[in-house]
Amino acid sequence: MGELSAPNQQRNMVTLPVSATHRPAAETSAKVSIGFSEKAKGYLALTKPRVVELLLVTTLPTMFYAHGFAGNIGVPSLWLMVATMVGGALAAGASGAFNCYIDRDIDKVMHRTSKRPLVTGVITPREALVFSWILTVLAVVLLWSINPLTGMLGIGAIFLYVVVYSLILKRRTTQNIVWGGAAGCMPVLIAWAAVTNTVQWPAVILFMIIFLWTPPHYWPLSMRYSDDYNAVNVPMLGAVAGSRTVAVQVVLYTWAMVVCSLLMVPLGGAGIVYTVTTAAAGIWFLYEAHTLYNNSTKNLVTKQNAMKVFHVSITYLTLVFLSLAVDPFVGSPLMG
Repeated sequence: MGELSAPNQQRNMVTLPVSATHRPAAETSAKVSIGFSEKAKGYLALTKPRVVELLLVTTLPTMFYAHGFAGNIGVPSLWLMVATMVGGALAAGASGAFNCYIDRDIDKVMHRTSKRPLVTGVITPREALVFSWILTVLAVVLLWSINPLTGMLGIGAIFLYVVVYSLILKRRTTQNIVWGGAAGCMPVLIAWAAVTNTVQWPAVILFMIIFLWTPPHYWPLSMRYSDDYNAVNVPMLGAVAGSRTVAVQVVLYTWAMVVCSLLMVPLGGAGIVYTVTTAAAGIWFLYEAHTLYNNSTKNLVTKQNAMKVFHVSITYLTLVFLSLAVDPFVGSPLMG
């Protein structure tokens, strides 16, 4: 695979050259009936289930930890866990569906998103918009039934992703994923509020871990798909900056994330399981981030190198939050 280069950074306006090959099936062929199964799969795809899954990985462990932090034994009630997980999934799904609706013009140009249901014509824009609002209402109602704070945090999460990220930041600044990525941090606040009806320092630390994790997670992915982002003039840093610039930012954010994760020990009462797992996973992530940087200084960065950091970032976050779930039950100072 060839080296990643820095494309023209002066592109600001989005121009979308749409040829017949890029038009949705609904516009290029005779109207055909779409079966129930295909329609259902289309609606599911609108919610971006892989993103929802990653968000839920942070929710349940946070609930376990918050339950122990509040001085309780065992785990939260089954109803509370189900309500929070389902409400969080609905909120994340609503955000994803709104994003598909907003980005349908560029999705049909980008190879990575060319099979999304609004591009293929399986789902119409009107159907997607109605579906998005239905999920939003269901999510807010369910989260509000837990307590008003949880409901308001759910509204905030949807607002951050749909309005702040998708509508305002994504097509305007290379810092889009930094500030817009705050929406992906909201599940830990929602989970903590659901259990304790408050937001405490450990929840803020967990929020900041994900906030600092998002750039080194997503920028390598945008390096891999730089051609897609440049085709639609979306200024993802990994697409518009040179590999060395991106690698430096990945290293800096990874260091900040690792340091922040260890603040859970003095400020959040984390025990041995969390401490050892997070430190080890952090060292691994740092190694891969520095490897990316070292390759960038020699102009040896490839798309495979970038994707390795992306995949390591997912494993890192999973390990951190799995250890958070186990920690209260294995020698945590909070549990005696």
